[in-house]
Amino acid sequence: MSFTPFNLEYVQSIWEQKVDINLTESGVHPIRLDHLLDGDEGKVADLMSTEINYPHVNGNPELRESIAQLYDGASVPNVLVTVGGAEANNIIMQTLMRPGDELVTMTPTYKQVWGLAENAGNVVKPFRMQPDKGWALDIDEMNAQVSDKTRLIAVVNPNNPTGYIMTDDEMDAVVAAADRVGAWILADEVYRGAERLQEEETRSFYGLYDKVLAVGSMSKAYGLPGLRIGWVVGPPDMVEDIWRRHEYTTITATMLSNVLATHALSPEVRPRLIKRTRDFIRKGFPALEEWMARQDGMFHYTPSQASAVSFIGYNLDINSTELMEKLCREASVFVGAGDSFGMDYHLRVAFGQDKAVLDDAFSRIEKTLKSLL
Repeated sequence: MSFTPFNLEYVQSIWEQKVDINLTESGVHPIRLDHLLDGDEGKVADLMSTEINYPHVNGNPELRESIAQLYDGASVPNVLVTVGGAEANNIIMQTLMRPGDELVTMTPTYKQVWGLAENAGNVVKPFRMQPDKGWALDIDEMNAQVSDKTRLIAVVNPNNPTGYIMTDDEMDAVVAAADRVGAWILADEVYRGAERLQEEETRSFYGLYDKVLAVGSMSKAYGLPGLRIGWVVGPPDMVEDIWRRHEYTTITATMLSNVLATHALSPEVRPRLIKRTRDFIRKGFPALEEWMARQDGMFHYTPSQASAVSFIGYNLDINSTELMEKLCREASVFVGAGDSFGMDYHLRVAFGQDKAVLDDAFSRIEKTLKSLL
C-alpha cells in the first residue's frame, strides 16, 4: 500500500535541530514556564502539588469550559481536548471519511489533512487560493469541485502558509457549498488570535452551519507548542464519536498540559498571551518586509494578515526544496519550502522572533542568495 509522508513535518524533523536559526516554526517564539506563571506563587505551589496522574481522557472540565468560551454557543459537551491540533485532524479524518468519499480542500495549505485522505485511499480535489488576487479563494473552482461524493471540505483560516483571513462572503460560500451536498466542514483555526492587522479575532466557522468541526491549538496564538494541547469543537454526538478514536491513538493529553493550558486560557492570562504573540508578529513582519525591499525585486508577496509566517515568491531558477536545503547547509538558516505546501518557487518564512535573530537570519540568507545570481 502506497504511503504519502507528511512532507513538511518530515523535513522539519531532519533539519530543525541541525541549524543555528529555525524560521520554519509557524508560531511565535515559545514562552518560558516562569513567564507563563508570571510570579504567581500560588499557581506555582498548585502546579508543584499536582499528581502526575491521568486527567479526564477528553480533557479536564475546567479546560473544556475555557475552550468552549472561545466559540459562540459552545459548551463543555461540544469540546474534546486532543494532543495538539495534529491529533484532532487525524481522528476527525478517521471518524468521517469512508471508502469512496472525496475531500475538497484549499491550496496552498497545511497538507496534513490532504495526506491523511490520500493515505486512506480517498480522492483529494483542491481549489486554489489566488496569488494574483491577494490569495482570495477561487469560489467558482471550489463549487465545481464539490459533488455528491464530497464528505468533507477542509479549510485553514487564517491560512497556513499565506496568513490570509477569509472574508465573510468566502466563509458563507464554503458553508453554502457544504450544505448543498450535506458535507462536513473541517475548519483548522489554530491561528485565531494571531492577527497582525486587526484587533478583533478571526470569525470562527463554528455556529455558521450544523456540520462544522473547528480545530484549535495552544501552539500558534499562545506560544505554547510544547504543551501539545489541541481541541475539536463540534456537535456533541460527533465529538463523542471522535473521542472514541482519541482513545485508540493517544488516550489523553498529559495532566500537566491540561493544568497549564487551563491557566493559559484563564481570563487573567489569555489576553497577556495574545498580546505577546501579536507584539512578536507586528514587530517581526516589518523587519522581514524591510529586508525584502532591499533585495532588488527578488521577492514578490502579499503581506500576511495573520500568523507569524509569510509565503514569499522568489525570482530564482532553483526548486524550493533545493533552495531550502542550500540555506540550511550554507547559512544554517531553515525556512519552509513551497513544495511542502504544493507551490514551488515560494518559501514560507517565519518572523515571530526577536529582531536581532531575524536580522542575523536575513543577513545569512542574503549571502547565500547572492551566490546564486
